[in-house]
Amino acid sequence: MRKVLLEFLESTGQLDLQTIILRMAVATLVGFLIYLSYMLSHEGSIYSRKFNVSLMALTVITTAVMIVIGNNIALSLGMVGALSIVRFRTAIKDSRDTVYIFWTIVTGICCGSGDFLIAGIGGAFTFLILLIFGRIKNDNRVLFIIRTARVNEARIEALMFQYFARKANLRVKNTTENSVEFIYEISKRLLDKAGNATKGNMKGKSITDAIYEIGNIEYCNMVMQNDEISS
Repeated sequence: MRKVLLEFLESTGQLDLQTIILRMAVATLVGFLIYLSYMLSHEGSIYSRKFNVSLMALTVITTAVMIVIGNNIALSLGMVGALSIVRFRTAIKDSRDTVYIFWTIVTGICCGSGDFLIAGIGGAFTFLILLIFGRIKNDNRVLFIIRTARVNEARIEALMFQYFARKANLRVKNTTENSVEFIYEISKRLLDKAGNATKGNMKGKSITDAIYEIGNIEYCNMVMQNDEISS
């Protein structure tokens, strides 16, 4: 029984040169599909050519690892242990990058084990999904910071409500004996519409102009936030 178990653990499926080249070629082809998908879905965004090339290379490398492992269980366990000590410190700038990394690994596993049909069909469906929905972005958010005299506290709150109703979220309110600071979170789209307000005498007047007309305003700052700020 022990001898049979050792033979099972040490068994390996030897592949001929033609099969190895075929699997690597298919991995390269699907990797190029991933390359095109990443380039198209990140156009005009935080597109990184180096990262895109790395995705294609990762597909081929994963395929090579799967070919080496083959049916050898002992070798596969050793490979897992060796790879588990690797620590990756590169920050992911976009959540879509995680999808592409996982796609390349799955493709490499499929090609390395000879499941070309799964790699091809899965890659085609993933390509279409990312091509259609990959350019969707989060609505940009703006932190609107206002510092003014304490006597203007109620007037600022009333003015912000007048322009944005309840859609301007008050995140921070700092007060001292003589001054007050507001930090509102507003969508960029809503802020752009504020310049075309039609309530009362605000038509055509931006929110900053309306605030400065109150008087005793120390400053107004706008800080843009979006899902690509880490770039």
